[in-house]
Amino acid sequence: MNNIVARVTGPSAVSVVEEPRPDEIPPGRVEVEITYCGVCATDTHNYTSGGAIPASVFGHEWTGTIARVGHDVTSVEPGQRVVASVGAACGSCAMCVAGHPEHCDTVFAEANGVTPDSPTHGAFARSLVVDARRVMPVVDGLTDVQAALVEPTAVTFHAVKRTRQPFGAVVVVQGAGPIGLLAAQHARHAGAGRLVVIEPNEQRRASATALGFTEVFAPGDDVQSHLLEITGGLGADVLYECTGAAALLQSSAEMVRRGGTLSLLGFPMTDSTVSYGDWQVRELTVIGSLAYNHEDFLGAMRAIADGSVDVDVLHTGTVGLDDLGALMDELDSGRTAHAKVLVDPSR
Repeated sequence: MNNIVARVTGPSAVSVVEEPRPDEIPPGRVEVEITYCGVCATDTHNYTSGGAIPASVFGHEWTGTIARVGHDVTSVEPGQRVVASVGAACGSCAMCVAGHPEHCDTVFAEANGVTPDSPTHGAFARSLVVDARRVMPVVDGLTDVQAALVEPTAVTFHAVKRTRQPFGAVVVVQGAGPIGLLAAQHARHAGAGRLVVIEPNEQRRASATALGFTEVFAPGDDVQSHLLEITGGLGADVLYECTGAAALLQSSAEMVRRGGTLSLLGFPMTDSTVSYGDWQVRELTVIGSLAYNHEDFLGAMRAIADGSVDVDVLHTGTVGLDDLGALMDELDSGRTAHAKVLVDPSR
């Protein structure tokens, strides 16, 4: 049976094509039957830009079942449920040899779809052949929908872990899209003392409230006054910037107290203008976070399995491959009620 694959073929153009499956799986690789693949802002940008991002990244939030393995693969076996992941630190790249395995070059390349053996398409497909390093078995207790949301959960797990948020901290989460809502839950799990969510969209604010957050505000004077009140006029200990809106970077930094931490999760597609002097005078710590490490996937799955992080509330729809283009147009319009949509390639 041939494979069915969705590929970006031009700006705001996607084609669903039929391709042959390999007769044999090469050594060190596995074939995954895709159950679900989540759609994220990176996919939308790749779609609207006509494929500016590596092809294997178009559909990178996936879960599925091992169908076949290379003759030398022993880490997983056919029939096993897996999620998209990255391998452990390789131990041989320049970063690893220099003693920085947490920034392994091989893992970074895997996360960004630029390894020499990266697949020629992502998981908007019936099946996908990847390096065995790129799969991790699903922990017990996760549904298929939850497994499909592990990848963005790992992104935010990694960011909160890197931020080293102090126990009892006053935390602000700027943006209540899927990344913001996941980051907020990890921050709560990490021991935030007070947690303020800022989001202009009413439906997203409702989602934050449904997750148990009680200090949820639209941007404006009310949230500024509230933050100053609960901090004695100091500002937040930690602010997670999850919108990726370049224009918000300086105003986000200004909500952080002197000596506090600005943690950057959202990825702006344009340059930002900030006050370097303001950041220096107030001795801000700025943490950049992109993607994840191997162990973040296990931590993310455990957080979902024990209920510390609720991903089910983020799942707002499921479509088939033929509906992917229309969905991308809707998400790009900015006039969508969706949080996280999954693609079911069997539809």
